[in-house]
Amino acid sequence: MLMGEYSHSLDAKGRVIIPSKLREQLGERFVVSKGLDGCLFAFPVAEWEKFESKLQALPLTNKDARKFSRYFLAGASEVELDKQGRALLPASLRDAAELEKDLVLCGVGNRIEIWDKARWLAFSAYDDVDELAEKMADLGI
Repeated sequence: MLMGEYSHSLDAKGRVIIPSKLREQLGERFVVSKGLDGCLFAFPVAEWEKFESKLQALPLTNKDARKFSRYFLAGASEVELDKQGRALLPASLRDAAELEKDLVLCGVGNRIEIWDKARWLAFSAYDDVDELAEKMADLGI
């Protein structure tokens, strides 16, 4: 399971070092796509294939299903680590997540999320974790 929070930075070429603990499970080759909440998602290939199968199973006749599939698939990119463990994030994805210099990489189960650090700090400052926990109880957590 991918977990943990790591601070890193983008270099001038748009590369980020993937921490070794995440790299072990993410693999040398993985898929990066636009994520939700203003971040990028990075999936190990096997997890991406599961997600992609679910997207392909959505009905083509449903407008929301088409939009949802398009959102994730159109800009997705397969990324390969270099010998230093760096991943080149495509410019279009960096722009979509408004990634600047300082980043936070978070392991969240079957994927990592790549956040601009300022956005992550604002997003992760939960106002009321107890209220959030109550809502999760309704989902079986």
